Amino acid sequence: MAEHAATASPEHVIRERVMGVVRVASGNFLEMYDFMVFGYFAAAIGKAYFPAGDEFGTLLKALATFGVGFLMRPLGAIVLGAYTDRFGRRAGLLLTLLLMSVGIVTLTVTPGYAAIGLVSPILVLLGRLIQGFSAGAELGNVSVYLAEMAPEGRRGFYVSWQSASQQVAVVTAALVGVAIASFLSPRDIDAWGWRLPLLLGCLIVPLLFLLRRHLKETEAFESRTETPGLGAIARGLWKGRARVLGGMAMVVMTTVSFYMITAYTPTFGKLLHLPERANLLITAGVGLSNLIWLPLIGSLSDRIGRKPILIGCTAVAILTAYPAMAWLASAPSVPRLLMVELWLSALYGGYNSAMVVYLTEVVPTEVRASGFSLAYSLATALGGFTPFICTWLIERTHNTAMPGAWLTVCAAISLVAVLALHRVEKRGA
Repeated sequence: MAEHAATASPEHVIRERVMGVVRVASGNFLEMYDFMVFGYFAAAIGKAYFPAGDEFGTLLKALATFGVGFLMRPLGAIVLGAYTDRFGRRAGLLLTLLLMSVGIVTLTVTPGYAAIGLVSPILVLLGRLIQGFSAGAELGNVSVYLAEMAPEGRRGFYVSWQSASQQVAVVTAALVGVAIASFLSPRDIDAWGWRLPLLLGCLIVPLLFLLRRHLKETEAFESRTETPGLGAIARGLWKGRARVLGGMAMVVMTTVSFYMITAYTPTFGKLLHLPERANLLITAGVGLSNLIWLPLIGSLSDRIGRKPILIGCTAVAILTAYPAMAWLASAPSVPRLLMVELWLSALYGGYNSAMVVYLTEVVPTEVRASGFSLAYSLATALGGFTPFICTWLIERTHNTAMPGAWLTVCAAISLVAVLALHRVEKRGA
């Protein structure tokens, strides 16, 4: 591979790298598309599978099911991350794509509660658990692959496309939601229309398998003199536990802010009594904003370093998240929601672009896939419940600015983690 790269033309090398990014990020798109569709249509999915005495109870059950899949991520990170560290990045990416496909197909085809009773929510829950299990390693596998294929001095830019592919999914899912809301009545959406975007995801699965089948193994993995066994991987994770746990706390800001400004936006907009179509269009705008910020700040982190960006974004989030939400809650409107969401998008995009690549650098090399995946999935197990937590806080306090308070707390956790990881690095622990 290295010999071929040395003799290839610059145009060929660039084309190969671009296609490598597309192939590896394609499955990441599917994983996030599925989660976004569930979040956008949580109310309709709740009515189909989780009937309750009141609309709020139905919504909370659906959002809890959305979050429960995240509880499987740490297990998936350990099992599938270890598989990737042992058998290769390509093998791990193909396996996670297969499991993701099972998750989205299950939700698409399972009949509602009215048709098969209790079996219905059980099947949906199992599908969410499988999806969460695969997602536990998907983000780590993609990030590690991009980090290992990146040219010297461009790692921040390359790894940013892991998150950028998720933003394409956010925009796509939101626009599909807008189209469905435009052509179908609310009754039809609740009855069957919410399945259409999931069906679209199922239809692109064969194309994604075709793309990933042609992935090449990374040179960094192929150059290893020995492949670690499960015991060695477990020992490596334990030895690097300070970095993994610090990484987990560092990721909290990313996962909470991401799900707050994407999957939760349509539901939050409803709680503010704003038009459904406008909420979905704002979500699409947030995805586009994220897509712009991520590679830009990723490139900046290659120039000035990761830590100044990480510290700056968390500090600004602590100072502004709740005041921004309070300003929105004082007089809810579509323009105010858009302004607040775009502000939080800038903080998320800036922080995440530096955080993801920093996590690939701080985790021990010999357990890079499993260590990254474990740290990320432990944080996502918390962040994935953000729609549920925010809705519950609003219901308990009758204060629609509470999502800002939740984000403030999580940003503080991540700021402390960044500073602690810096000390761990200096000590070489």
